Amino acid sequence: MLLNMIRRFVIMAVAVPLAAAGARKLSEKIESRRGSSRGTRLLRQAADTMQGLRRPKKRRRFAFR
Repeated sequence: MLLNMIRRFVIMAVAVPLAAAGARKLSEKIESRRGSSRGTRLLRQAADTMQGLRRPKKRRRFAFR
């Protein structure tokens, strides 16, 4: 059980950000050669989604923060 938890943590902490960075770099390389396209925009959007950059902040109605 502990091994599964560590494995899950490693995947979330290491593999997902590396995959997002790789997708972003690939998108930049393709854009520099061919220009912006639907595929490069989707790669960049997928990288942002993996890193959680496009997630809107949840607004609380009666929160003090």
